[in-house]
Amino acid sequence: MKKTLIVLLTIVSISCQAQEPEKHNLGFEKQSESASLSDGWFKWGNYELTTDSVAHSGTKSGKITSDQTGSSFGSIAYKIPANYEGKEIRLEGFMKIKDVENGFAGLLLRVDWNGTSLAFDNMQNQNITGTKDWQKYTITLDYPEEAENIFIAGILSGKGEAWFDDFVLSIDGKNVQTLKEVEKKLSKAQLDKEFDNGSLIEFSNLTTDNIENLELLGRVWGFLKYHHSEIANGNYNWDYELFRFLPQYVKAENTIKRDKLLLDWIDSFGQVKECTKCQPTDEDAFLKPDMEWINNQSADLKNKLLYVYNNRSQGKHYYIGMTTNVGNPEFKNENPYSNMPYPDDGFRLLSLYRYWNMINYFFPYKHLMDEDWNKKLKNYIPLFINAKNELEYELATVQIIGDIQDTHANLWGGADKIDEWKGSNYPPIHVRFIENHLVVTDYYNQELKNEVGLKIGDVITKINGNPIDKIVNEKSKYYPASNEPTRLRDISADLLRSNSNNIEIEIVSGNSKPQTKNLKLYPKDSLDIYRWYKKSDGKSFKMLDNNIGYVTLQTIKEDDIAQIKDEFKNTKGIIIDIRNYPSTFVPFSLGSYFVSSFTPFVKFTNGNVDNPGEFTFTSNLEIPSQGKTYKGKLVVLVNELSQSQAEYTSMAFRAGDNTTIIGSTTAGADGNVSAIMLPGGLRTMISGIGVNYPNGDETQRIGIVPDIEVEPTIEGIRQKKDELLEKAIEIIVKE
Repeated sequence: MKKTLIVLLTIVSISCQAQEPEKHNLGFEKQSESASLSDGWFKWGNYELTTDSVAHSGTKSGKITSDQTGSSFGSIAYKIPANYEGKEIRLEGFMKIKDVENGFAGLLLRVDWNGTSLAFDNMQNQNITGTKDWQKYTITLDYPEEAENIFIAGILSGKGEAWFDDFVLSIDGKNVQTLKEVEKKLSKAQLDKEFDNGSLIEFSNLTTDNIENLELLGRVWGFLKYHHSEIANGNYNWDYELFRFLPQYVKAENTIKRDKLLLDWIDSFGQVKECTKCQPTDEDAFLKPDMEWINNQSADLKNKLLYVYNNRSQGKHYYIGMTTNVGNPEFKNENPYSNMPYPDDGFRLLSLYRYWNMINYFFPYKHLMDEDWNKKLKNYIPLFINAKNELEYELATVQIIGDIQDTHANLWGGADKIDEWKGSNYPPIHVRFIENHLVVTDYYNQELKNEVGLKIGDVITKINGNPIDKIVNEKSKYYPASNEPTRLRDISADLLRSNSNNIEIEIVSGNSKPQTKNLKLYPKDSLDIYRWYKKSDGKSFKMLDNNIGYVTLQTIKEDDIAQIKDEFKNTKGIIIDIRNYPSTFVPFSLGSYFVSSFTPFVKFTNGNVDNPGEFTFTSNLEIPSQGKTYKGKLVVLVNELSQSQAEYTSMAFRAGDNTTIIGSTTAGADGNVSAIMLPGGLRTMISGIGVNYPNGDETQRIGIVPDIEVEPTIEGIRQKKDELLEKAIEIIVKE
């Protein structure tokens, strides 16, 4: 009786509490009579969106339906102003899917500032496909302090159906439905709107003197941006200060007047206070700031710049930070100016200045470039200023991006004119460079096989009468890559594209003489295109003949690892295929199975916000031993498709007691990436930390060097052999 009374009192107590109304309709329950979607939700993408009665809780859910097999997507999205403070943002939600194929389904979380994404995840790398009942999913990201808007969504790519319900958004573990909103105080830099609609800068014919003066200004502008305390505090919109200074600067009649303008400009930002915390460059630093250009200036300018350097900003910086626990650069408060797809003269020069200085101070692999980065600023000034249209501007940008020789670096967003230039129609075949020839390796749609009239293993020697080598040489500068195999990997995906409905190709089939064929092209959405390798929904591991285990990281899940260890513990050997991008991070969870003691496998270099240009090594990172070490042979398969996390994972497996890596040069782009936004809404990235073996050997550009080099052959392609896999089996079987 007493227990019952307590329960009743509890119920009465709960029912009497005032219920706070939810600020956001994240459960889809509220819907106006005339609306097709629940209140607050809107459409991204192309697929059909509806409200559905199949719900996880309540009576409504958001539903996406697609019968398309191309690369389009559909997303049901909700926008929340980022009027919250915190360090971490988390989205939780329930999802149910049916017959999802040729794509993926997932939650989406995106944090924006000024129209550009600061933090983003759409769960694509989890490869969620097939049919699954309601399950809870979670995305967790760093919450940028300059966040302006938060977008949450459900997304479907490919074909199938997906339902979404009961979204919960939290900041530092607290539900935004209960959080009080705060008014974010704008910095002086954010309040400066003078040049939002254009720089008002126009350049006439450039002379050698003009270019040299603009080169010096670009160096001084970037140096002050990352070293001057007033700029670091966000007291100046540094883009717009450039536009204010340029008109008088370009009129300087000689170097004396030019330097006087620069000295007065530096003084106009106030006296730099003496810095008691500024440390000299670490003598053991792997890379040190390049001060040579400052030492080459006139005495007054040199002394002024050195004074700023010796009393440079320390700690929190408005334009640059380092990501928590990783240390790759975070380029903050960089306006992408997405409203001007073809930026004017001043903004194009700003784009060059911004990018060149980011690389100069915060790219960990500047020392690995084939050409001196110091010469690039001067060389590219005419190319950027003289770009006559949007396409020429995008091509100039992708060309300088290519000069840093980093496969992570490309134009990943905003390059719509380059995409049009490459062609809107696509071939129905997948091709790769094999033995330095462009070879047909697959059909995107098997039903088109007979219509195509090409066989697997056919070699394409010409396109519209032009030899493949000539086309590759002409286009290579527009395909950023760490090394040549990776550049050819990326070029091969575009060589047969065109804005025409067909192209003429010359082929060699077997031992026959060259023959000319007309190849029909198709819109991208009508083909089951894959860029590098086919997506697979299959199981990540299986037993091969001869008591050999096989694991592909393309579809591996964390839950698979315990089963792999159990089922393969008595095998003669295990083959791990990393000719793909791992769907789950496994260097420690699976890598520990192959070491008998704590084994170092990697160390990093990190940049320094307090001393831009300085990079120092971290301590070695070790693979832990868990006491049950695999006794058989481990063979790891890699090639040019192995990139970034795939390469890092290969390094972890290389630390194993009995590991052999076979294949060919990997992509040579290792390390967490940092996003860069450039005027015109262009988005690129860099490898943001240096990744080295414990002895200091590089992985960037070089890639993971195999112990045994094995490359596919044209004859092997024709016979549909996997020659790397065959070699791996041979190594394991051989005593």
